[in-house]
Amino acid sequence: MEAIEARHSVRSYTEKPLDGAAVETLRAAIDAVSEEANLNIQLVLNEPRAFSGFKARLVNFTGVRNYLALIGPECKELDGILGYYGERLVLLAQSLGLNSCWVGGTYKVVNRAYNVDLGERLAAVVALGYGATQGAPRKSKAPQEVAAGHSDAPDWFKRGVDAALLAPTALNQQKFSFALAGETEAGAPLVRATTRRGPFTQMDLGIAQCHFEIGAGDALFAWAD
Repeated sequence: MEAIEARHSVRSYTEKPLDGAAVETLRAAIDAVSEEANLNIQLVLNEPRAFSGFKARLVNFTGVRNYLALIGPECKELDGILGYYGERLVLLAQSLGLNSCWVGGTYKVVNRAYNVDLGERLAAVVALGYGATQGAPRKSKAPQEVAAGHSDAPDWFKRGVDAALLAPTALNQQKFSFALAGETEAGAPLVRATTRRGPFTQMDLGIAQCHFEIGAGDALFAWAD
């Protein structure tokens, strides 16, 4: 939660190289989540070309030389899966003293900087580095706007929603929603996470689900289909 509350999107970075220990920790975590979820996430270091194009400059990216390439096997669930696991890595990076920014469409594809195998897709990248600033909070929806029945929900659910509202989303859309949806056969609460249509909304939902789980803490709930 400390990382969730401290992290804000940063687009301008200093020239300071990533700390060696931080790189080692990130690579170990990347290997772990890639194995867990059958992904091919890669850490690219000292490579400025992806953020050298007109689109990147138009939205004020400067000094970006390091990034995560979020890659996985093509399937309809890929964006959501990469959102969830990518945000786990983003929050780890924040805890290691790094700043970050999710980037969906304003980077240049640099084929030789990372490997995209046959049947895989590069879905997004995440800029990493030491920010010129720490970023700033952005406007957020009220919990009741993204969670029906919020006022009567248990505390763990409310904490999950609060954490989800701190998740980064494309164009700050926050089109996701959460609702209690009954129980499993074993009696665990079910939570249904959905999103409306829009650019990168499935990836945003995966990011928000990551935050929700962290906010919910030790609550034993399950995701509804």
